[in-house]
Amino acid sequence: MSQENSAGIILSANHLVKTYTQRSGRFGFGTCQIKALDDVSVQLRTGTTLAVVGESGSGKSTLARCLLQLHPFDSGEVIFDGIELAKIDKDALRQQRKNLQMVFQDPFASLNPRMKVGEIVGEGLLIHKLGSVAEQKEKTMQMLTRVGLQASDAEKYPHQFSGGQRQRIGIARALVLQPKVVVCDEPVSALDVSVQAQILLLLKELQHEMALSYIFISHDLRVVRHIADDIVVMNKGKIVEIGKVDDVYRAPQQEYTQHLLSAIPGRKAA
Repeated sequence: MSQENSAGIILSANHLVKTYTQRSGRFGFGTCQIKALDDVSVQLRTGTTLAVVGESGSGKSTLARCLLQLHPFDSGEVIFDGIELAKIDKDALRQQRKNLQMVFQDPFASLNPRMKVGEIVGEGLLIHKLGSVAEQKEKTMQMLTRVGLQASDAEKYPHQFSGGQRQRIGIARALVLQPKVVVCDEPVSALDVSVQAQILLLLKELQHEMALSYIFISHDLRVVRHIADDIVVMNKGKIVEIGKVDDVYRAPQQEYTQHLLSAIPGRKAA
């Protein structure tokens, strides 16, 4: 058994640094370096949810994409299930993709409007050549039903669904591969509050049923408290606070965290 598994850690990032070059100056002739990630280290415990919270530009979405190897990073390491992902070849990384899936923020933009829902959800099974055509279809139907849709919805197109239903399709697409880790990048921020609660409940149910581990990216501490076990607060590419979500919510140690909490409607500033 790997050291990561024996410690109950399914995914970890150690000392990640990611720098972007940005044009600067009056006419844009100059450049400056922006550190999107500045020595960031996080750990995701198996079967739990780690929330990564911060305002726009804090680096949280960059962290999510670096964890999934969608963006290269300058230095540091990402270890999944005992494997350092940056050191394996493309074929090996492709094999790991089915274990590391993502639910995107915008359910309107993340689904191909030209594909039927069944094709969207089953595409990963096809790419990874998992099962026969009949087995792929069966798994697709089962997953659609499990996220609260109908098997007949497989023949429809994304524009025929509401925002909440589209996010259910996105969740089905991610989970049909039976991944170990799912990164949820602001998965409810584009939805109405009542629909947010339904999607959060669905994510929690699926986590227990399928033994999933979540990275949950959000700017909203109100949402985070309902789903996360642990929390990382980021600001300007750095981690400013880390801990159990209830502890951070009750007694935030940093002024920036207090600022985020004060933005929650009905909550008094710390």
